[in-house]
Amino acid sequence: MKIGVFVGSFNPPHDGHIKIAKHLINKKIVDIILLLPTPGYWNKQDLVDVRHRINMLKIYEEDKIIVDDIHNDYPYTYLVLNSLKKDYQDDDLYLILGSDNIFNLNKWKNINEILQYKIIVINRGDNIIKINSYIEKLGKSHFILINNFSYINISSSEIRNGRRENINPKIISYIEKNKLYKNNY
Repeated sequence: MKIGVFVGSFNPPHDGHIKIAKHLINKKIVDIILLLPTPGYWNKQDLVDVRHRINMLKIYEEDKIIVDDIHNDYPYTYLVLNSLKKDYQDDDLYLILGSDNIFNLNKWKNINEILQYKIIVINRGDNIIKINSYIEKLGKSHFILINNFSYINISSSEIRNGRRENINPKIISYIEKNKLYKNNY
């Protein structure tokens, strides 16, 4: 089985995240997606507790889109992938990244271990020539570049700032009930 591993802050999750997951499943690039919210992130200071982000992600959970709340205690992506591989020994793991993350990939801890897995890069309208050039430097055979994806132009930071479009109403209710992102909800 081909398992997509979608690691991110999901602070909060939104329809754009799920559209990516459904696209990869519908195009048969992967069979299932594991959504893994990170407990921390090197460049993000305003993360709500990971338990809240897991609960919000579970609102989007369905048959082939699964929230993994077991393997999210690791501080680095290579540790997450290595741990998942122990549990899914007979399956192929595919790390899912937005193209905005690709340009810092060489700075990730133990990048050579990450490159043992296939990496799906979702092009979000960035410069395709620059992406291809970067992928070639890291070893093109490790990557699957998705160019035919019409993404939703939204970010979690816009939602934290009060935007309510392209987010499941149940997540808005969860945010309000738990007084997350207090300044805007």
